[in-house]
Amino acid sequence: MSADNNVPETAGLSKLGRPTKYRFENPDISLLEAFPNRYPQRDYVITFEHPEFTSLCPMTGQPDYGTIRVRYVADRSCVESKSFKLYMNAFRNHGSFMESLTNKIAEDLINLLAPRRLTVEGLFAVRGGTGISVRVEHLDKNLEPARQEELRRLW
Repeated sequence: MSADNNVPETAGLSKLGRPTKYRFENPDISLLEAFPNRYPQRDYVITFEHPEFTSLCPMTGQPDYGTIRVRYVADRSCVESKSFKLYMNAFRNHGSFMESLTNKIAEDLINLLAPRRLTVEGLFAVRGGTGISVRVEHLDKNLEPARQEELRRLW
């Protein structure tokens, strides 16, 4: 099944082509936008890497720095890149443990996109002598086991 190629890809997107308003403390799914996947019949991997991620430690208020890497196989929707950047920037003054915010990013993207497969990795800079990385995996459990195995092999 293919998407309707007569509908402009930018239909319904509100962040592109407008002045950017940054929000630095309230990361919320409402910042994310999606557009229709034009090739839902094909499995392909989309990767976003945000190497300038910052948030705050909820206990000390000290900044945490890292890279957030999102890898997913779209089903019907893809995340729009500028909205993803605005969403990532919203964590700047947000206090949360690294494990929690990595899971929040995964949950918001799963709720927005309902992807076939998704991985979110938080690769955080060393602080106090210890580096932390967090990896969240999602695989659409409604797919047949053979199909799930195919998606596992994509990366």
